[in-house]
Amino acid sequence: MTHITYLTIGELAARTGVAVRTVRYYCDAGLLDAARTPTGHRVFEPGAVDRLMLLRRLRSFGIGLAAIEDVLDGSRSLAEVIAAERVAVDDELDALNRRRALLRAVESAAPDRHDEHLNLLAAVVDPQAAHDVLVTFWRRQLTPLPTAAIDGFLSMNVPELTPDAHPEHLIAYAELIAAASNPDIATAVYDTIRHRSTPGIRDERRLLFDVADACVAIAPLVAAGDPPHPGPELDHYVNVHATARARRDTPSFRRQLLTDAAGADHRIRRYWHLTTTLTGETATSGTTQLWLFDALTASVT
Repeated sequence: MTHITYLTIGELAARTGVAVRTVRYYCDAGLLDAARTPTGHRVFEPGAVDRLMLLRRLRSFGIGLAAIEDVLDGSRSLAEVIAAERVAVDDELDALNRRRALLRAVESAAPDRHDEHLNLLAAVVDPQAAHDVLVTFWRRQLTPLPTAAIDGFLSMNVPELTPDAHPEHLIAYAELIAAASNPDIATAVYDTIRHRSTPGIRDERRLLFDVADACVAIAPLVAAGDPPHPGPELDHYVNVHATARARRDTPSFRRQLLTDAAGADHRIRRYWHLTTTLTGETATSGTTQLWLFDALTASVT
């Protein structure tokens, strides 16, 4: 038979540098196996030294006992546990960075506007909930379109908050949330996209696709900073709306499209300005359509 030299709890503590009371705690928690002498004292096999040293090192990295137990019993690898802990730390750091940015955003306001900023910024304390507000807003606006098309629009036009967002970006994002939560602005955006005051749309889904194509076509002009002006791009846009209503592109039809004053609504322009600030993209779906609206205005005046 193989003779095993057992270690007392004091010897195990001395070899590992772990306090006796801590060794007892780990035993009671089921992380260390111990035998009992006839007098009831705990004794340990030599392998307990390596096990306790691993346990101690993992604890020094802040890893919880449940995860350590998984490593010790082999249900999870050390690499898996370390990776999971690193992700958790990244999430904690993101949360701290976001909290600091929010506090700085409130501080950045003039003293007499701290309350106003505090109320505004409350909407972005939870970044996922804030993003969901924008996603829900645009899904409702674009309901006739298939999911894939809406997802493409969202990826290009709905910004996400970064954990290290600057105070001015947090304030801009909070303004977007406030706008998307305003029913009047929702109606104005809906009317701008469709020119709803000009009746007779036969296939709304087809119209939305064609308007999107028209906006994509003039994106290079918007990105280059060309001022709105009549031309083939505008003619194509007007023809899209005329075709959707079985009409022709005439001066009177163009004037009728302009009865949708929503295109001049400063709140919509503010919304797309904020989106540009957050995304860095000048040619968003909104800025391109507003360019076309302004070109349409120029064409009839």
